[in-house]
Amino acid sequence: MERGVAKILVVDDEIGMREGCRRALTSQGFQVSTAEHGVEALRKLREEDYDLVLLDAMMPGMSGLEILERIHEHDPDIISVMITGYATVDLAAQAMKQGAHDFLPKPFTSDELLTVVLSGLEERQRRLDAAREEKEAEESLQLERTRQERDKMEAIASRFMLVVVHELRNPAGVLKNYLQIMRAGYVDADEYDEYLEKLDLRAGQLLSMLDDLLELANLKGRHGLGKPRPVHLADVLQTMVQRFRPEAEPKGLDLEVDIQARPTLSGQGAHFESLWANLLENAIHYTERGQVRVSLAEEGDDVVTAVADSGIGISTEDLTRIFQEFYRAEGAKEQVSLGTGLGLPIVNQIVEVYHGTIRVDSTLGEGSTFVVRLPKGGGVVAG
Repeated sequence: MERGVAKILVVDDEIGMREGCRRALTSQGFQVSTAEHGVEALRKLREEDYDLVLLDAMMPGMSGLEILERIHEHDPDIISVMITGYATVDLAAQAMKQGAHDFLPKPFTSDELLTVVLSGLEERQRRLDAAREEKEAEESLQLERTRQERDKMEAIASRFMLVVVHELRNPAGVLKNYLQIMRAGYVDADEYDEYLEKLDLRAGQLLSMLDDLLELANLKGRHGLGKPRPVHLADVLQTMVQRFRPEAEPKGLDLEVDIQARPTLSGQGAHFESLWANLLENAIHYTERGQVRVSLAEEGDDVVTAVADSGIGISTEDLTRIFQEFYRAEGAKEQVSLGTGLGLPIVNQIVEVYHGTIRVDSTLGEGSTFVVRLPKGGGVVAG
């Protein structure tokens, strides 16, 4: 440690000892302060940082050993040197046990004082260097962890983008092919309406996929969540059931709704509309006969909604992947050729936003049940 930088506190009830140490150390370029008793010493230590404390072991009131304990509670790396005219092996052992760096018996010369102080300041510098190196090592480790996590996220984003491009190319490619066939004159006049309908279906698929991607991205990034408002879930559910009845009735499906409670959650009504829309749409699309049943209830501190159907069901293998973006089981593709594969990932993200859980029970050929539990106090943070 460089001289002129080190700050030393001398604590002794004898003014001659305090001033003698102060003069001897100040002449060597150190910054020296003094304290007559323990209370004053502790006050100065709270007000200013010191590198080394010269501490009289025997003082009226608070003893040097008591002060030593309090000093190391304040700064465990500060160097303490005990000075006393009653040097004994027991006292020295006790002082060292409590963290004293060295022991200086009275009377001592200026050279002896300087030797002990320089040794103590070297130890102080060693401790500071070790602490700095440890901090730098921890910061370096944290930076490496951050880099690895960033690389991991970039790899995931890159793979996701490849999947997105692949999925978008399909409907876009079909649109382009149909248009090329029509422009080349390979479509008869009486087939134009049929081809226009195909174009409309593929354009609709593309737009739905883009809308779903935007919604999923906003949910994942917690963007555009808006200010939370009280949402009356029963009202939202009834609206969504009415919206989907026209899709269920032509198939002869019984669309049943069972509202056992009328809870209110803090959040965005659009989120709950989307949650039920995706679950109801899947249930109706993949059910050829029987019924679709949606319920709303309260269980303890949770709001519970379930959507059950008597449809094609989901295999055990597919159950582990249905919340992956763009994933569609083979049975689902056979039942409904066009689909974005983003409905259940959106549902899953909504559940995460509201700190809830989702469980799926399904048997192939017998149907599926999606159970969503949302804590009443979960709410959503505005983005």
